[in-house]
Amino acid sequence: MSKYTDYQFKPFLREAIQKLGFEEPTPIQKEMIPLIMKNTSAIGQAHTGTGKSHSFLIPLVEKIDTAQDELQVVITAPTRELATQLHTELKKLIEETDIKSAILIGGTDKKRSAERLRSTPHIIVGTPGRIRDMAEVGALPIHTATQLVIDEADLAFDMGFIEDIDQFASRMPDKLSMYVFSATIPEKLKPFLAKYMNSPVHVQMDDKKPLTENMHYSLVPVRSMDKKKKLLHVMDAIQPYLAIIFTNTKQNADELADYLAEHGYKPGRIHGDLTPRERTRMMKQVRDLEYQYIVATDLAARGIDIPGVSHVINFELPEDLEFFIHRVGRTARAGLGGMAITLYAPSDEDQINRIEKLGIPFVHEDVKNGEWIEVKERQARKKRIREVDEIDKKAASIIRKPDKVKPGYKKKLAEEQEKFKKRQRRMKKK
Repeated sequence: MSKYTDYQFKPFLREAIQKLGFEEPTPIQKEMIPLIMKNTSAIGQAHTGTGKSHSFLIPLVEKIDTAQDELQVVITAPTRELATQLHTELKKLIEETDIKSAILIGGTDKKRSAERLRSTPHIIVGTPGRIRDMAEVGALPIHTATQLVIDEADLAFDMGFIEDIDQFASRMPDKLSMYVFSATIPEKLKPFLAKYMNSPVHVQMDDKKPLTENMHYSLVPVRSMDKKKKLLHVMDAIQPYLAIIFTNTKQNADELADYLAEHGYKPGRIHGDLTPRERTRMMKQVRDLEYQYIVATDLAARGIDIPGVSHVINFELPEDLEFFIHRVGRTARAGLGGMAITLYAPSDEDQINRIEKLGIPFVHEDVKNGEWIEVKERQARKKRIREVDEIDKKAASIIRKPDKVKPGYKKKLAEEQEKFKKRQRRMKKK
């Protein structure tokens, strides 16, 4: 199907899709929608920003039978924010219908969660722990649901939620259709998938290209300057609508946010040590545009949808380079442009080379007097190293150890090779 009007969806769904402004399905949507319509268990491997949420929300809504007053679909997300985001998108599809939905997330009163289930919903969206709790106390009739979505499965695994999912998935029907969405499929996740999925279709999107189309990837050397001071120089040279500054640990995020506050900025902060109430308040402040900068750990790159991000700054390179893709995927969304700025020291050279192999087209730049300038040192240094290597190899191949050696030949050989290399370097300069 090349356009959404080509699908034979119910009239209400066609109208909702049109309201959302969707004309053509994205590659992951083209692949996943037909599979889900046919109840074919599938693994959708795609990065953030590829339209994967609607690749399962749209067909699952289409399949809901409102004549059956029972739970039919369970959708899990590893964080409250992701679950809330999914439920918000779901409501846009079903607002003019009799389809009932509910959200079940941690950080809220369990009695209130149970009250939401008094009128049995057709679709549940929630975090694994709260869904398990409601199933165990009998408030959620999970045994009737034949469709299960696990969104951001690798993050769910990293956060220890697969056991919760296993607990309630084991109560679901034998003929369970399961749809797993994940940027990566860790080896340790595979036994769980094999337990519930019989020969699933594996849809893997090569979505690196769309990630780079509207993005500018700036690589900024720190050199001998203090890294935090360098960050201030970078911040002075950009006017972001909203920028996320990434660190690798909660402690570093707090230290950096405190440093920025001392220098006149008002940064938000998002990391795993915030209480549910603090995170909810922080996200409201972000949506109310109270912050121009947010200091965050990688949880925000995967687990929280932050709208309107124009810039991403990698204060630290992630230890798992896959997270670099997730971080920069926070910006340049919905056809808009974005800028990803990466601060690096000489010790980061190997990681930078590996990121470049992921298809990231870095531009080597620096900030001088508040202005961006392109610098060539990094590539020039590589070129000089290559030239030195080539001249050394040439000298060693032409001026070699004589067949008959005399005492002191090694010193004489080295001197001859050095003279040759000097001549070669002079010729190159000419």
